[in-house]
Amino acid sequence: MGKNLTKRSEDYSKWYNELVVKADLAENSGVRGCMVIKPYGFAIWEKMQAGLDKMFKETGHENAYFPLFIPKSYLSKEASHVEGFAKECAVVTHYRLKNAEDGSGIIVDPEAKLEEELVVRPTSETIIWDTYRKWIQSYRDLPLLINQWANVVRWEMRTRLFLRTAEFLWQEGHTAHATEKEAIDEAELMMNVYADFAENHMAVPVIKGTKTASERFAGALDTYCIEALMQDGKALQAGTSHFLGQNFAKAFDVKFANKEGKQDYVWATSWGVSTRLMGALVMTHSDDNGLVLPPKLAPIQVVIVPIYKGMEQLDAISEKVNPLVKQLRAKGISVKFDNRDTHKPGFKFNEYELKGVPIRLAIGQRDIENGTYEVARRDTLQKESISADAIIEKIEFLLEDIQANIYKKALDFRSEHITQVDSYAEFKEVLENKGGFISAHWDGTEATEERIKNETKATIRCIPMDVKIENGACMVTGRPSDKRVLFAKAY
Repeated sequence: MGKNLTKRSEDYSKWYNELVVKADLAENSGVRGCMVIKPYGFAIWEKMQAGLDKMFKETGHENAYFPLFIPKSYLSKEASHVEGFAKECAVVTHYRLKNAEDGSGIIVDPEAKLEEELVVRPTSETIIWDTYRKWIQSYRDLPLLINQWANVVRWEMRTRLFLRTAEFLWQEGHTAHATEKEAIDEAELMMNVYADFAENHMAVPVIKGTKTASERFAGALDTYCIEALMQDGKALQAGTSHFLGQNFAKAFDVKFANKEGKQDYVWATSWGVSTRLMGALVMTHSDDNGLVLPPKLAPIQVVIVPIYKGMEQLDAISEKVNPLVKQLRAKGISVKFDNRDTHKPGFKFNEYELKGVPIRLAIGQRDIENGTYEVARRDTLQKESISADAIIEKIEFLLEDIQANIYKKALDFRSEHITQVDSYAEFKEVLENKGGFISAHWDGTEATEERIKNETKATIRCIPMDVKIENGACMVTGRPSDKRVLFAKAY
């Protein structure tokens, strides 16, 4: 199984596209801009789902499901929301097809026009807030903490597997609160949940911050985000959490009787991460040999490859390996004993390296005689011979060590690629030659932000949560600025 991957240093974009396909994560479908997520890719997404879902439930959220279709009139109720999504909406206008009378094929039945056209959800705020109006009457009904796992459609023209597709999978949380402070606390809490998941499960270091007004979610008063840095020096928005104020409550007339008996509009949040996280996972850790997966999300954490001549040797190896497989599984470690006789060991080594399996054990006749296994770790490609008596302890150690090591590697890369600049000329030079995050003063105006974007293609990724107040001057206009923001080119 030759990898034949384009090298990252030669063409990062091509390397990424090839790797996603060759590692069996996903492929393009017959529908333009939509992808098929293959079993190996979906197994990683399921592990992400399970990890996040547990964290949501531990913070008091419940799952529900809302319709895929949204009446067009709902979308128009919140002005900035419709403006933000209108260009990406797919619209259902008819509900039936029929055979053309001239026999030329199937046509839309003109008599089957919908009374009101339906939008295929790009996000669910509008349909959910229409529902919440029926669910919320009193402060006793609050807070309402709901999440849904769903698919959404945003009619993107330029697509790339996982990073940007016309249809994608995600979760979207939608919460209602009695006070402004509770809603802001919720939005910040969920940003922290996302950051915790990215760093401790995905081994992807992130910067927490808020978006500028022009980069906020359509209809939000504030957008909190986590920003990650990919190996090509571009940023990737890995998750967002929005404080919606009372905008959607007012648009859909969602009121509650407070403790004093007075009617008030509820305060809202929404938050989401998507299959884009799969793209972040691939781009943060992988190398020219293929995927590098963090053990916590790897569908197969340990693969065992037998090296044998004839069935007698395979039987002897199997006798040794089967109890080990049972012991590892009893410890919650996912393991595969690849005893296929249709592929040679070299092919298997190549395959599991490409698929990013964290630990590979090889065992042959000599290993049986010596009571050893050859152990290879995917992150560093180092190999060593380990006694069979110590193998379980070694595997447990390696799973933790690989998780920590790939996080540290990504963190070191990011640390080396955060550059502080004070002039626009320096900013352009760093952006062109080094990439990464650039920390610079900005005068706070949309006009300057837009100018930088038009001239350099760099955007303000976030105003970091831990930003220090420091007097300075905007690198472009020289106007006063009291804090630095982070710029980068982004996916």
